[in-house]
Amino acid sequence: MAQEKTSPPAPKAKPSLTVTTGLPTTQVMLAKLQANGSLAAWQEAVVGAEANGIKITEVRVNVGDRVQRGDVLATMQSDTLRAELAQAEGSLAEATANAQETKVQAERARSLQQQGFFSNAQLSQALATEASAQARVQSARAMVQLQQLRVAQTVVKAPDAGVISARQATVGSVVAAGTELFRLIRQSRLEWRAEVTATDIGRVQVGAPVQVTAASGQVLRGRVRMVAPSVDAQTRNALVYVDLPAVTGSARAGMYAQGEITLGQSQAMTVPQTAVVVRDGFSYVYTVGADQKVSQIKVRTGRLNADRLEVQSGLSPDARVVLSGGAFLNHGDTVRVVPADPTPASAAK
Repeated sequence: MAQEKTSPPAPKAKPSLTVTTGLPTTQVMLAKLQANGSLAAWQEAVVGAEANGIKITEVRVNVGDRVQRGDVLATMQSDTLRAELAQAEGSLAEATANAQETKVQAERARSLQQQGFFSNAQLSQALATEASAQARVQSARAMVQLQQLRVAQTVVKAPDAGVISARQATVGSVVAAGTELFRLIRQSRLEWRAEVTATDIGRVQVGAPVQVTAASGQVLRGRVRMVAPSVDAQTRNALVYVDLPAVTGSARAGMYAQGEITLGQSQAMTVPQTAVVVRDGFSYVYTVGADQKVSQIKVRTGRLNADRLEVQSGLSPDARVVLSGGAFLNHGDTVRVVPADPTPASAAK
């Protein structure tokens, strides 16, 4: 009987690459919301003229100047008003003198009436004259106060500390009461008005930390002050108002800015960013099975924290993931697995 020939065993596939593997890890990551918006003045005070029909004689500040509360911004011609004040003070002095005279006459009338030399009618007339004189004193004093106020209004002062953002005042111009002369960004503070979609507005909490990057490149940090109570009917977006500190850098009101609003913390499964390969617009990771063959797994990624990338779906927590070099692999390749170098891990501790 002829001996049956057996075929030699198939040669093992030669590893195409030497890789290191690791398991996905779970860590706490911040949930953040990306948003766009504009920088604006926190509060902009309008400084207007209170005196009516008075000429501006001096302007002491310009746009961009920083001022303190009570600083003089402009002065107006006050010669006529000071002359009227002097006239009112003279009228007050005259009324005061007359009131003193009528007071003496009234006291004399009381004494004579008690002695029987003055009738009741004469006493009443003297008392009425005294009361009338006192009323004229009060009227004259009120006129003096009014003229003092009008003189004080010829000096335009800053209502708060801040930076001048606009100036309409010019020397020589005659302004009416209520005319805008300056605009002042109070306390030099800005705010970021972020536009957030209606689906995300419920996730934003008052007091949440925010990082804002202005178009100039300056990075600002603030907190959510208020979420708008309504949504714009046209854009379906709502505004989130973020308080920012007093700005001294390149950020300016009206500038476009991008930012991240921190929504909170959550547990996330992560892998090293080097383990994720992007092909044709999709994200993949490679896992190694017991037969040392790799499998290409499509995943959905999320947040990035340092060098760790969140994997939201598609990957099992116990999968052996190729930590780097996935760009050189294809599905089904055979690899040689070597232990990961512990040096980086120990250095990170």
